[in-house]
Amino acid sequence: MAALRFPPELLVQAQGTGLCIKAAIFDVDGVLTDGRIYISETGEDFKAFHTLDGHGLKSLQQVGIVPIIITGRDSPAVRRRVADLGLQHAVYGARDKLAVAEPLLASLGVAWGEVAAMGDDWPDLPLMTRAGFACAPPGAHAEVLAIAHHVTRAPGGHGAARECCDLLLMAGGHYERLLQAHHATLDGGSPA
Repeated sequence: MAALRFPPELLVQAQGTGLCIKAAIFDVDGVLTDGRIYISETGEDFKAFHTLDGHGLKSLQQVGIVPIIITGRDSPAVRRRVADLGLQHAVYGARDKLAVAEPLLASLGVAWGEVAAMGDDWPDLPLMTRAGFACAPPGAHAEVLAIAHHVTRAPGGHGAARECCDLLLMAGGHYERLLQAHHATLDGGSPA
């Protein structure tokens, strides 16, 4: 039995308007990170990512929900994290996130009602207002918070994306099965 719980009305909402989320778009700065950017004298930026978020994104992949990264910045750190997670769909340096999202979703055969989107600032608004389900971390800009269907308890870069992923997994009926599989894997046998 799962310890994590979401209100039933939120679970229904997290199914999107297509009754099934097929893809989830995530911003990076402020969502997968805490939003701070570290720039050294050589110009490289450093970012801290949370392992909880990474596991959540990989869990979406396991059940057939396509995780998509669309970020306004491009950095070696983000590219490395995306590669380490084995994510197939990422767009870096996107000035117009909607302009890059629409052809990507079309190529996947996914309608906006079947999309979840998580962002924290104005550039994410076009995606979030079209998505069937929109999430935001609590530190997001006020305009983003106003349109989000769910504001996570965890802050950006500290498990916010994982909370969104868990919600999507639970709404799609996948969470309990994945959880039980991890119990069996971690202790070497089936749960008693």
